[in-house]
Amino acid sequence: MSLFCPRFILAGFALAAGLAQAGAAVPAPATVRLDYQHSGNTLAEQYAIERVVIEPLPWPGDMARTLDDSDRGVNRVEVVDPKTGELLYSRGFSTIFAEWRSTDEAKGLSRAFQESVRFPKFDKPVRVRILKRDERNAFSVVWSVDVDADAPDVVRRQPPAPAKPIPIRVSGASPGKVDLLILGDGYTAAEMAKFEVSARMLAEHLFKVAPFRERAKDFNVWALALPTRESGVSRPSTGVHHASPLGTRYDIFGSERYVLTVDNRALRELAQYAPYEFIEILVNNDTYGGGGIFGQFSTAAANSDWANYLFVHEFGHHFAGLADEYYTSPVAYQSNGERLEPWEPNATALRDPAKLKWKSHVKAGTALPTPWPKAEYDEHARGYQKTRAELRAANRPESEMSALFKADLEHTRELFSRAPHQHQAGAFEGANYEATGYYRPEMQCIMFDRSDDFCSVCREAIGGIIDLYAGPAARK
Repeated sequence: MSLFCPRFILAGFALAAGLAQAGAAVPAPATVRLDYQHSGNTLAEQYAIERVVIEPLPWPGDMARTLDDSDRGVNRVEVVDPKTGELLYSRGFSTIFAEWRSTDEAKGLSRAFQESVRFPKFDKPVRVRILKRDERNAFSVVWSVDVDADAPDVVRRQPPAPAKPIPIRVSGASPGKVDLLILGDGYTAAEMAKFEVSARMLAEHLFKVAPFRERAKDFNVWALALPTRESGVSRPSTGVHHASPLGTRYDIFGSERYVLTVDNRALRELAQYAPYEFIEILVNNDTYGGGGIFGQFSTAAANSDWANYLFVHEFGHHFAGLADEYYTSPVAYQSNGERLEPWEPNATALRDPAKLKWKSHVKAGTALPTPWPKAEYDEHARGYQKTRAELRAANRPESEMSALFKADLEHTRELFSRAPHQHQAGAFEGANYEATGYYRPEMQCIMFDRSDDFCSVCREAIGGIIDLYAGPAARK
């Protein structure tokens, strides 16, 4: 049977819908999406409503788990009853705007970014509030708007689905599961089967990595893509410009390996035809690259030799709000020199070692900060990064870059194998793109380099988000 047999696709989708209906005590509410503009620069930001949409599919989440207690993200959306002040729904998230405003460009230019928040439809008008962290890591309201999902100007009818979601893994009713949607961008009609194969292979790999391996039954996975006329997505730094349905591209913020889409409208209008809470976009490219925004989406170059790593690493950002633990690779963000305590669960400024956020993982007597062969690592990294830049500048074959990455990982593993605190939790200096002043939980983790596993702190942080969507009370 063909991988793209319509009866197979429709049967799987109908099965999932039936499971969702049977698994819910009451019919699932509709899904409301608030589309808005988020604009500004380094010094100021503004919000403006675009529209309210009722999406085609019912709310995929558990109505017994509407409040987010994870304390993750730069922002938080809260849906409240404007009359009583009762908090009805909340979720943490981060934005592309927040990353952009830390770049040099934002110092002299204002930009607008499309954003959306989604929430279950309630039987009354609600107030939607966007909150933002301050320098003390406390949330405060920066924008609020009243939303009546029954108002005449709400968009209620959508065009027919442009494609049917492919069921990759259906573990049960959506309200009791995490729904992951894998989208494809840059695949021609002749490459749709290639997309499905990549989606299946990368999803399979995700569930080989702890803690996703142990919690695989808590996930549903879907795949969806629209064909493009040209194969691959844009790489502007090399003069490659391709039109694609999601507008995903390399060179975001001037970083050749950073892959995102800033066309939020296109992303949401395709994703709405599948059950989802999290999205990973596969781009049909060989060149190493990816990206991840907490609560928004992640991306990975599906044809790269490092696709498995990219898929999992970037999903760690998007799914659990994990920080990058590396600090030797160049990034577009500009440090302001302050060492504020990060909200991310796997990085710290270590202001007070006695209050280390992952203290429960650290053995008594472990030195904080924890020694590691940093000087040797940094010396090797300087040469490695120089070679990496030269390869990209010369537009050398991707195989040479892949070989460099492999050699670097082998060097790191050999160096760390001689370190006394290998595989132990502590506070290892060098994280969050900074060589000093920030610390990571363990010497090695998939958020630090291209190794295979998450450290114990990251595994716990991922588990907390799985519990938010599919905890023990939600399991069937």
